[in-house]
Amino acid sequence: MSKTPVISIIDDDASVRVATDRLVRSLGYVARTFASAEEFLRSPYVNESSCLIVDVQMPGMSGVDLQVRLSSEGRAVPVILITAFPEEGIRTKAMKAGAVCFLSKPFDGPVLIDCIDSALKQQRA
Repeated sequence: MSKTPVISIIDDDASVRVATDRLVRSLGYVARTFASAEEFLRSPYVNESSCLIVDVQMPGMSGVDLQVRLSSEGRAVPVILITAFPEEGIRTKAMKAGAVCFLSKPFDGPVLIDCIDSALKQQRA
């Protein structure tokens, strides 16, 4: 039997964390939530996450900086970036760094579900 994927949700907005957590759990995945990139990096889920859903703009380390750091450390975990401030330059940088999706808040649940599906397929490949 395969292990249930762990989706880590990293966002400084508690309401986004709660809503995304509910959506991820409704899909049958394990969800872990963090209020910052630094909190995630201190957690045991860095190596257990199958996919990350990360806010772009947070106090401290940004979502793009987290993505770049994990990649530079050789951690090939798929990243979905979400933002309330969609700037084309940041989107381009994120996608070049390997982001699976770059979504603007508010985003539709089905769109995020498609991104999670793509991320998990990429993670298995």
